[in-house]
Amino acid sequence: MLVRQIFCCEDTMVGLRGMLYRFWIKFFQRCVLQCLSSIIPFKDAAVQPSLVIVYFGGNDSMRPHLSGLSPHVPLPEYVENMRTIAIHLKSLSEKTRIIFLSALPVNEAKIREVYSDDVAELRTNESCQIYSEACLNLCREMDIKAIDLWTAIQKKDGWATDCFTDGIHLSSEGSKIVVKEILKVFREADWEPSLHWKSLPTEFEQVFEPKYLMRRPYPTSPTPASSDT
Repeated sequence: MLVRQIFCCEDTMVGLRGMLYRFWIKFFQRCVLQCLSSIIPFKDAAVQPSLVIVYFGGNDSMRPHLSGLSPHVPLPEYVENMRTIAIHLKSLSEKTRIIFLSALPVNEAKIREVYSDDVAELRTNESCQIYSEACLNLCREMDIKAIDLWTAIQKKDGWATDCFTDGIHLSSEGSKIVVKEILKVFREADWEPSLHWKSLPTEFEQVFEPKYLMRRPYPTSPTPASSDT
């Protein structure tokens, strides 16, 4: 699942844990629409998420199988499902930020090697691009922050082998690119308050006061290098 891979980058995401309401679903859209209001609270709920990151398109963009068992979702239905999700999320709170991630690319040769020719026929980079562009167009229409993962991943030299474990699922290198793109949105978005980690308040900041540090019987950890990510 994408969330598991992204949040393995603990060093980069430090300070966000406990503050973000994570909305990540492994399955395709139709599953989520059936239980959307139970996963994400109604607008009159006491606590609303500060951030919702939505990723769909990987399974949805698969080509239909003759058996009818493919998770394929036709493009018009995919767009309308994404619209429904967006409308629900935008109704929650003025302070609920939303980021949509577009469909990832795939390495068709690796899929063929790891799985089979049949699976490679169902998952194509061309189809992923079509669904990625549809997601981005919808986000422009609805004024939602979006990340073009299909393009971002392929900007890296050797992306096809470095960014995936099996041609479909992200490796640590691929996950780092996703994290970098998410943090870029945090840094550049005109959100108040900002969700970028440098702008977040420090918890238990009193432990960094000199009188506490002087009592510590062990060396302090080195200060992380300054980063703009």
